[in-house]
Amino acid sequence: MESFVTSVALIGVVIVVASLLSGVIERSGFPLTPVFLLLGAAIGPWGFGITDVGFHSPALHVLAMLGLALLLFSDAVTLDTKQLRARARMVWRLLGPGTLVPAIITAVTGWLLLGLSKPAAAILGAALASTDPVLLRSVLRSKALPETARIALRLETGMNDVTLLPIVIISMLLLPGGHPDVGTAAGSGTGIGRSLLGLFVLGPALGALVGWVGISLLASVRERTGVRRDYESLYALGLAFSSFALAEAAGGSGFLAAFVAGMLVAARDVELCDCFLEYGEATAEMLLLLTFVALGTTLIWQGLFSLDWRVILFAVIALIARPVVLYPMLKGLNLNTRDRRLIAAFGPRGLSSLLLALLPVFAGISNAEQIFTLASVVVLLSVVVHGGGTAVFLRSGGLLSSPGPAGVLASLNRAAAVAEPAKLNLVTTGATSAPANQGAAAEEPAPLRITIDEMRALQAKGEPVIIVDARSNRTYDNDPLEAVGAVRINPEDPVRDATEKRLSQRATLVVYCA
Repeated sequence: MESFVTSVALIGVVIVVASLLSGVIERSGFPLTPVFLLLGAAIGPWGFGITDVGFHSPALHVLAMLGLALLLFSDAVTLDTKQLRARARMVWRLLGPGTLVPAIITAVTGWLLLGLSKPAAAILGAALASTDPVLLRSVLRSKALPETARIALRLETGMNDVTLLPIVIISMLLLPGGHPDVGTAAGSGTGIGRSLLGLFVLGPALGALVGWVGISLLASVRERTGVRRDYESLYALGLAFSSFALAEAAGGSGFLAAFVAGMLVAARDVELCDCFLEYGEATAEMLLLLTFVALGTTLIWQGLFSLDWRVILFAVIALIARPVVLYPMLKGLNLNTRDRRLIAAFGPRGLSSLLLALLPVFAGISNAEQIFTLASVVVLLSVVVHGGGTAVFLRSGGLLSSPGPAGVLASLNRAAAVAEPAKLNLVTTGATSAPANQGAAAEEPAPLRITIDEMRALQAKGEPVIIVDARSNRTYDNDPLEAVGAVRINPEDPVRDATEKRLSQRATLVVYCA
């Protein structure tokens, strides 16, 4: 019971701290990851001694396995299939030479410089070639990042984990020490064949099955009785965990199953993807941050005690391999020099690298802790270099000096108060509601919802009415239909976008999102 209470308290602390710091972190540009690593250190044996999460902790095992499955599912769900097709050449450059060549360079360096076995070096190289979406999140959300660079980084972080995962698992089959599907030092041909079949065939097939059945059931129930939108986001999480569990129980790869299920969701059901992005992605981020706290208690710091010139040199090579290789690979893709530099520079190593490095530890492979320890050194260095670089980039891009939503609303309110009878009414006809009557607090609040007939009645009276299209970017891109005369507003930053478009402060804004 004491362990249970500690776990619940830890979850609560992560949610509270992440929520309270979200605005500050968003404005500073510095990622949340270092905060939660330090939080882990504070509650660990070197701090208050509340808990200590070791390699053989069941809690770490569950967090890491579910975290990696959810990370792969989130990567797949956030992929835009249209962008994949339109930028096929870029994707091949990013995932082919841009991902595999740095993995090979890092693996060869670990083999020659640190004396790792070839399979162990391959695992380390693959783990450290993975770019981390958690550390990149603030950059991807920033308006300072050009659209082409944003799309390229989204595609890379969405696809490279599933590209590198087979390398890790196949290398594990070649190491001695108890992979469940191998059983011998090098593994029998039958055992390895069964493992490869589960990895490349059974796992993806079961993931596709769960995704297809799940989407079909949802469509049927949605048509007949309807489904609450907030529960649809939970439904997406259910598909992720169900596909993972079914594939693992059947002897396949639960990780690839989760990724394929997410791809099917992204391809077949746009609305479910949007629901997942609204709530499910935040839930996934909380789980990943909780994993950072668990690793921050002890494990991630162990590499600092084994530092020598070889380890430091290896860490530097592991970090510079990607930009050195990727920058020339992006030539010939109609990218300007700035975009190529940004894409090549933003390649942080984070939780995805640590989770991949933990797989051989959980499989019982001897000396696998050394792989994780070396990976943790590179991740800590990346948190400092890329985390600090992110903050500098966002500050130089003007994001931090621009007014936030509260400041923009305050200026609108002041203008509305002076220009009587000015008022700003935000009215919705879709599922998302917004605050009403920001500029005239003393007046009766405007309705949060309005029918089409009521809107037409306002227009017939000569009232200024602006129809605002605030659908998610994914829905907007996949649906050519738009209300006549509608103004498109970016839902990720609506206040700033409305201000830039100079929408009338005297008009009633009728916002629709579905």
